[in-house]
Amino acid sequence: MRRILARGLVAVAILLAVVYLGDDVSLRFRIPRSRQPYGVVRIQVYYAVPQKNKTTEFYFQPPQDQTCVHSLFPHLGYSPCWYLNRKKQQEIKIKM
Repeated sequence: MRRILARGLVAVAILLAVVYLGDDVSLRFRIPRSRQPYGVVRIQVYYAVPQKNKTTEFYFQPPQDQTCVHSLFPHLGYSPCWYLNRKKQQEIKIKM
């Protein structure tokens, strides 16, 4: 039973590595050629600052454009566009 489980885990790890490498190659070599490798998503960053009276004060920054990649995984230091589209508001918690 352990051998089957170990082989299954190795197979899943190999499959994940192949998918990641395929995603990276398709991004770097623009496969397919009609697809743009990079995109831009406008995000809203705000700071959540706790106050002494146990309330939270929010400080909003102006919206800013963030570069992203059209892929499944993060590559070249950029987040995937599908992830940034879901996380357009990014909260930064300040601890006191």
